[in-house]
Amino acid sequence: MSAPNGIEAILSNPDVQIITSKINPELVSHRKMAPALCGVFASPVTRLHEKEGFVFEIDNEAKRLLPNIIRNKVQAVEGADASDINLSEGYRKQRRIGIVFSGGPAPGGHNVIAGIFDAAKKANPDTQIFGFLMGPDGVIENRAVELTAVRIQQYLNLGGFGMIKTGRAKIDTPKKMSLSRETCKNLGLNALIIVGGDDSNTNAAFMAQEFYDDGIQVIGVPKTIDGDVQVRDATGKVLCAVSFGFHSAARAFAQEVSNLCTDCSSDMKYWHICKVMGRTASHLALEVALQTHANITLIGEDVADYVDHKRIEAAENAGTVDYTAYGMTLRHLSRVVCDAIVRRAAVGKNCGVMVIPEGVLEFINEIQIFIIKLNTIIGVYNRTHDTDFHLDFPVLEDKRDYLRRLAKAHRETSDLSVWNTRDDDLFNDIPDFFQEGLLLERDSHGNFQFSLVETDKVVMGLVKDYLNILKEKGIYKMGIEREYYRRTLVAAGMDPDIFGPVLFKNYDNTLYLLVKESIMSLKTLKQALIRANLMEEDQKIPPGIEKIYNKSVPQFKTQTHFYGYDGRGSIPTEFDCVYTYNLGWTVFSLIANGATGQMAAIRNLEKKFSDWEPIGLPIAPLMHLEERNGRLALVLEKSLVDVRSPAFLVAKALREKWLAATPGDDDYRIPEPVHFTGNVDDDRPITLLLNDIGK
Repeated sequence: MSAPNGIEAILSNPDVQIITSKINPELVSHRKMAPALCGVFASPVTRLHEKEGFVFEIDNEAKRLLPNIIRNKVQAVEGADASDINLSEGYRKQRRIGIVFSGGPAPGGHNVIAGIFDAAKKANPDTQIFGFLMGPDGVIENRAVELTAVRIQQYLNLGGFGMIKTGRAKIDTPKKMSLSRETCKNLGLNALIIVGGDDSNTNAAFMAQEFYDDGIQVIGVPKTIDGDVQVRDATGKVLCAVSFGFHSAARAFAQEVSNLCTDCSSDMKYWHICKVMGRTASHLALEVALQTHANITLIGEDVADYVDHKRIEAAENAGTVDYTAYGMTLRHLSRVVCDAIVRRAAVGKNCGVMVIPEGVLEFINEIQIFIIKLNTIIGVYNRTHDTDFHLDFPVLEDKRDYLRRLAKAHRETSDLSVWNTRDDDLFNDIPDFFQEGLLLERDSHGNFQFSLVETDKVVMGLVKDYLNILKEKGIYKMGIEREYYRRTLVAAGMDPDIFGPVLFKNYDNTLYLLVKESIMSLKTLKQALIRANLMEEDQKIPPGIEKIYNKSVPQFKTQTHFYGYDGRGSIPTEFDCVYTYNLGWTVFSLIANGATGQMAAIRNLEKKFSDWEPIGLPIAPLMHLEERNGRLALVLEKSLVDVRSPAFLVAKALREKWLAATPGDDDYRIPEPVHFTGNVDDDRPITLLLNDIGK
């Protein structure tokens, strides 16, 4: 054992200090990588050119609330020389620019700042960039720091939002808007950049309108790992294929899911149930499926798109309409999963990997109706009583009692009500833990918090119940490898061909044998053997036969995993590093050319890097009325998985192959680790590539 002071000598050793430093060789390598820059930014200055040919369906409420920016157009960034004195002077004037991260972190955010900083300093070294701390609260409370080249270099190509942190506050009241305006004026800002998702870019549009007369420009940047900030015009032309951070998070999740696929094919013991982030869209689940070839992947939009043609036909024959035939029920969804599990077990694979988007329940009609109704009830209660529903009814029984009173009032008065007796009865049939989930406190935006609901537990609870029923019916069984069966009986001194036709329903040339459905217990096994004159009533089942039967009885074991926050903090892929750095340069071009109420974007992300086109997108024309927190609000619309897109259709066509409910190896794919090659064309989301190929 070392002397008491021995540890000091070890700690003072230079090699030990290098080994234990937070600065590792990989980190140094990441920081040194210089993201590629779109060719347009090599020009001395840039200008904006309005692009024609894009059509937007403009909401009347957007016209009313955002009059100064509603006529904004799609603007392409073009390179220009310095011969135009007015353009050059305007581009190169000294500025003070503020930037704020809003909402959850997404890999690549630091490179947005780096791009803005480098572009601004190239135009004018005296321009200052300020970062607001802890998200929108930093703007409201005037908490900002000037960002330096040294500080930015420390975070270049690294994940998270650690440079200035982030927060979920919204600048959504007159008081907050006034305080934010005062902050911007006190700092002498020419422009404010808001990096965030759909809600944050909605916020950017309203701030651009509010600050319009003050001459303070507001520019949004599309960020969300969910991938649900995508922009198309009314004719379907893609303007922004995906928000930044999506690819990095998907790759991080895919690495973990792939590891489980490897474990599954090695141990063959568990079904790994992998819930991935994605509250209102299943883009991450789809990308993970394409990256890993997991055995089962549920896509919420596909569930919602389901049509039960048998029920429609039955209703037509009866002269009625069955509206419940459109969209998959929770029970039906569990049956689909069970069918896949049973089929894999039949070929000796009582294991697998399943990917579930956290918001899959939102796509199930019966659950969606409950969410809408409960959102309305909670929102109305809060406004009517000027209090908080969850504080007034802190435990589940209190909440249920309030709902019962609503149902009773409806029953006694027959007035129209959001909550009626049928709703109450159906709600009380749901397990308590799911009732609690549906009644969770909404987030700061009034959204149902699917990330706090054990989606996997809800689905797999129903799956396990139904698998037990199928087991009792003799349908859910493990396939027995023919050679294993033969060796076992020969070792026991028995003739496999005599017992085989009695035990198995497919005793022919099939590789995996299935015990007959009528043999569902040792008792029914004995009866089958007696009927075949292979044993007497007073005899015990031969040990070899009992061993084969026991092996046919499946033991369904699961391991659950949630992938969300780890993806938000992952190292950005080369795609996201380059994407975000160019977004930063795009932001500065928009500011330098006087734009406001625009969202920086890169068009043609699905194509080669040389085809990427920096553009500014008008936010106001993209906004529409949606129900939020029990009332209609003007917001930027989320983008869902298009079930007609090539990427989804490819995944759908390969489902059977990936399920691998056949003898032999599974079709698992191992995704590449995140590394920088200097060629972003080698590192792009598979969904983007497939959608481009399949156009």
